[in-house]
Amino acid sequence: MSAPSLQAFQDQVSELLLRHRSLLDVLSKNGQSNASVNRAVTKAITECGCIELHATKQTFDMGADLEQAKELAGTHVDGHLCENCREAISSELGRNLFYMSAMANLLDIQLDEVVVKESQKCSTLGLFNLS
Repeated sequence: MSAPSLQAFQDQVSELLLRHRSLLDVLSKNGQSNASVNRAVTKAITECGCIELHATKQTFDMGADLEQAKELAGTHVDGHLCENCREAISSELGRNLFYMSAMANLLDIQLDEVVVKESQKCSTLGLFNLS
């Protein structure tokens, strides 16, 4: 079975969203789902320990090429998510995507178009798009 397109997912969300159809409800549920994603990642670090966070100042060598700069920057994450934490975080990301799709539906925005425009912007700006 192939993954549904963003449009198919948006259509599915539109059919399922009954209780929280108000934009304000969707905005608050989206914020809550963002917090749940953050909490699930935090629990992977603090309760499970499958990943560790070693945050330090990011250093950049102005003479380094892009690949060297990527290696130097790092992610601050050591380890790999265990199956339980991967499932928990994936589930929270799914809920987050649900409410993002609901918001897009209420505002008549097609996520497929958002992805295309963002991809074009990334292609156009290239390295200048880095943040």
